[in-house]
Amino acid sequence: MSLSRSAKPIADPFSEVLAALGARSVRGTGLEAAGDWALAFDGRARLKFVAVTRGQCWLLLPDHSPQALVEGDVVLIRDTRYAVASDPAVEPMDGMPLYAAPGQDLVRLGAADETALIGGGSGFANGSAAFVLDALPKFLRIDARSSTAEAVARTLNALRIEVAHAELGGSLVAERLAEILIITAVRAFVATNPKNSVGWVTALADPRIGRALRLMHGDVACRWTAPMLASEVGMSRSAFTQRFTARVGRPPLDYLTHWRMVLAQQKLNAGETVAAVASAVGYNSQSAFAHAFKRTLGRTPRSGR
Repeated sequence: MSLSRSAKPIADPFSEVLAALGARSVRGTGLEAAGDWALAFDGRARLKFVAVTRGQCWLLLPDHSPQALVEGDVVLIRDTRYAVASDPAVEPMDGMPLYAAPGQDLVRLGAADETALIGGGSGFANGSAAFVLDALPKFLRIDARSSTAEAVARTLNALRIEVAHAELGGSLVAERLAEILIITAVRAFVATNPKNSVGWVTALADPRIGRALRLMHGDVACRWTAPMLASEVGMSRSAFTQRFTARVGRPPLDYLTHWRMVLAQQKLNAGETVAAVASAVGYNSQSAFAHAFKRTLGRTPRSGR
C-alpha cells in the first residue's frame, strides 16, 4: 500500500540538514580555573556550546558587550572568535594549543577550581556550513526556564562526568553527548525565540511555515510551486509567500533551490553523476540544473566536486 504525501512521515529538516552537511561532533572539553585567567578560541565553521558547571565567568565576543555567565548557563556560539575569562580586563591567551594533544580534554588553570566550564559542539565537513550557521545568531543563551532546560541540564551533567573521568570510550561518549546538547539547545531556542526572528531554523516553530519547510525537505524532487505549498498549509499564495519570506529570509522557491543545491553538492562529493544528482533534486534537464547550481553556489557542478 502506498502512502499519500500527507500520510508520509514528516521530515525533520534540522536533522536532515546536519546529516547532509556532514555534521560531526566536536569533542567535549573541560576547563577548571581559578584566579585571573582568559582563553581565546578561533572562529572555525562550527556550532559550539559553552556551559558553566561551577562558578562564573565572562564570555567575550567581537562587536558585543561582555556577557556575564553563571553556573547553569549554556550558550551556543556560531563561526566567530570568542574568549572566556575570569574578568573582561584580563588579556586572553590562545586556548587552542592547550587542547591540541590527543586525549587532552581537560585543562586546569590555577591551584583551585573556582570556575568549571564544558565546551563542545558540531562541526561541518565542507563549505556548506553557512546553510545552518547563517540561520542562527552569533550567539544565543539557553533560557533555564524553557521547556527543554531540564533535558539540557541532564545532558550537560552526563557530559561533565565523561569529561572529568577518563573512562573507557569516554571521548566517544562525550562527542555524542555534545552533539545531543547542541540539538537540544537549538530546540530550546526555537521553542522560545521571538516570532520576529529571521531564519529557517527559527521558522520551524511557525506552524504553517514549519510545515511548508518539512514538506519541501520531505520531497525535495517534487516540482513544488508557491500555490501548491500555500494550499498544503491552508493559506493564500500571497499571504504564504509574504509570511515565508519574512520568517525564513528568502522566498519559498528561492529557499528550495538553495537547499537543493546544498544537497546536490553533497551527492556530487559522494561520487554521484551530474545526471543522477540533477534528477534526485528535481531537475529533468542537466543544463537547467547546472545553471541553478552555478547561480546559487558560484561554480559548475563538475568543478564543485
